[in-house]
Amino acid sequence: MKGFKAFLLRGNVVELAVAVVVGAAFSKIVDAFVKGLINPVIGAIGTKNLDGYIVCIEKPCVASGGELTKGVGLLWGSVAGAALTFLITAAVVYFLLILPMNKLNERRKAGQGEEAEAGPTELELLTEIRDLLARQQGNGGGYTVPAPYDHGGGNRTRQ
Repeated sequence: MKGFKAFLLRGNVVELAVAVVVGAAFSKIVDAFVKGLINPVIGAIGTKNLDGYIVCIEKPCVASGGELTKGVGLLWGSVAGAALTFLITAAVVYFLLILPMNKLNERRKAGQGEEAEAGPTELELLTEIRDLLARQQGNGGGYTVPAPYDHGGGNRTRQ
């Protein structure tokens, strides 16, 4: 069960789920775009409905509403319309979701790298504090400050 949860929470699966949901919701807008803008432009050349474009293999071909009622033909207009819808949907999902998400992830990674390089490590800070304390005391009074990882009986020892 843990492996399945890790699989679901991986970044690629989440991106895929978002793309599927948004793509499904966006498909109606793309269909309206293709039928309202693309098909009329194509209709200026031929028929307004892409489903009407058929290559007849065995004559006579009779089509009604994008369906062949008589003859054998290739409905390449339906395929072209579906491919156009797919390309528009894929472009919108990529440019409005995936690309900004990838840039955001790059900025986060770059920000984490700068933060790690910006400050000294804990060990460097402790070493600096040790050295400052040793200079302040100037070894007057007989106190020495042990080196890091020196577990010789405590923080300060009297000589």
